[in-house]
Amino acid sequence: MTWSIIARDPATGAFAVAIATANLAVGASCPYLRAGVGAVSTQSMTNRYLGPAVLDGLARGLAPAAAIEGALSGDEGRHLRQVHAIDRHGRTAAWTGRNCVDWAGDHRGHDFSVAGNMLSGPATLADTVAAFATMDGLPLPERLVAAMLAGEAAGGDRRGRQSAALVLTTTEDFPDIDLRVDDHTGPVEELQRLLGVWRVQREPGMERSPSKARPSGVTDLDELEADWIRKGLPLRFKR
Repeated sequence: MTWSIIARDPATGAFAVAIATANLAVGASCPYLRAGVGAVSTQSMTNRYLGPAVLDGLARGLAPAAAIEGALSGDEGRHLRQVHAIDRHGRTAAWTGRNCVDWAGDHRGHDFSVAGNMLSGPATLADTVAAFATMDGLPLPERLVAAMLAGEAAGGDRRGRQSAALVLTTTEDFPDIDLRVDDHTGPVEELQRLLGVWRVQREPGMERSPSKARPSGVTDLDELEADWIRKGLPLRFKR
């Protein structure tokens, strides 16, 4: 009941998932990412236990196909599921169960994978793949959203539109980007707008935030206030 694209940026090691569906809050159920390990989307009668199980397999060194197979082995509803994954080497694998509602299928390449079910037709996947392939000059988040917009224009989910999400992780135990459109008549377009807002409002401050390399982040009050001063905001820390 969903389609998604998962990808790895070979230059930075970032993992990302972009996803859309005609159901509520897809970002809360389907994408799973782990820095340095991989990314997974579990969809079609979603079993949320599968995402962490696949990532655990990838962390142990399993190839994506073996990690998916291991995660599905105890799931009696495996043929209702669709799962695809990518690892830190850019290897991909996908499973589309035989009971998934048509149109359902997947396309796997090095450093990316696209999969969907209950779609209007194969053009949704084909156009998502084609757009991703031709937009390699864009940053990964914008490239993924552009690919999803192409899939949406080709028909998208056969039931309509409702939610979309974009998640990206690099080095930390939490995402760099975690944008969700939970209920909207144009969710992918709204996701694109939110990504633009993230670029302006959130990205510039990321280097000051706590991280593995700098556990406390920037704590100098003058340095932190400088951004407010540049914006003309009358905000100051207590001293």
